[in-house]
Amino acid sequence: MREPAFWRRKPGLAARLLAPLSLAYGAVAGLRLRQRGRRAGMPVVCIGNFTVGGAGKTPTALAVARMLATAGERPVFLSRGYGGRLVGPVLVDPVRHAADDVGDEPLLLARAAAAIVARARVEGAALAAAAGAGVVVMDDGFQNPSLAKDFSVLVVDGQRGIGNGRVIPAGPLRAPLKAQLARAHALVVIGMATGAADVVAAARAQGIPVFAAWLRPDPGFVAALGGGRVLAFAGIGDPQKFFATLVDAGIPVAATRSFPDHHRYTKAEAQALCDDADRDGLILVTTEKDHVRLTGDEALAELAAHAHALPVALALEDEETFRSLLLERLAEARRRAAEPS
Repeated sequence: MREPAFWRRKPGLAARLLAPLSLAYGAVAGLRLRQRGRRAGMPVVCIGNFTVGGAGKTPTALAVARMLATAGERPVFLSRGYGGRLVGPVLVDPVRHAADDVGDEPLLLARAAAAIVARARVEGAALAAAAGAGVVVMDDGFQNPSLAKDFSVLVVDGQRGIGNGRVIPAGPLRAPLKAQLARAHALVVIGMATGAADVVAAARAQGIPVFAAWLRPDPGFVAALGGGRVLAFAGIGDPQKFFATLVDAGIPVAATRSFPDHHRYTKAEAQALCDDADRDGLILVTTEKDHVRLTGDEALAELAAHAHALPVALALEDEETFRSLLLERLAEARRRAAEPS
């Protein structure tokens, strides 16, 4: 679904009319955040965001898992599997599973480390332990209280920020800002923080470390395009962010097509994209998330074969400090677990 336009504007009539519902929703969400949750028997790192929609959680989760693996840890991803039909817990198999089964994000995560899909996070953590996990890395689930977290990283898009700052349904916030910050251990701001200044100030006021980061396209992919003009399409939380990433990388974007987050492409849409690109001599380029949703569907085979997925990686400005904080939190969690009860 597409988020309402008024979520990104200063609170107006629609937000005021929905304020009573937001107060009720926010109160319940705030109470859930204060619940302790079950221990997983190993450290749990959670990558979440303040709002509905994309902010860069999956690239951040991948970056964290790489740091952990480099430090000799055994990370296993845990995801709800949004958009997939399997309830889980199930170990994701990229050969056997499609996005319709487990969702698009788990398929990307499974390329880097073992990934588990589970609507019930506690059961998912148990399967992670059985799979040999030393650390669980949750992609999303910050507002879900069932599993206790040892290191919670909130990610925010620097330009989009938190919209009008209101809670669902009057705005995009999943819970009141103050309640979310009270459970966060670090804030990662992706891109220029022109729209997230208030969030950054609030985090720093509570002593939460703030880290600047960027999504960097793979230079080899950019070079392989050879300066060819592209038709870029995306069905993610903020397609414009993807298009801007292409432009910033020096890729000539001749045309764009936007679709809702986690969009399931139809045969007609796929054919239209292929036809438009052929007619104008353009190269089809999309996100990695979109591309995994195209695979395994015969009706979308032509688009999957012709579309190029842009690989991106999260680059932290002060990665060493972030890594130190991450490993310190893990060590602290293990010390607490070893103490007599």
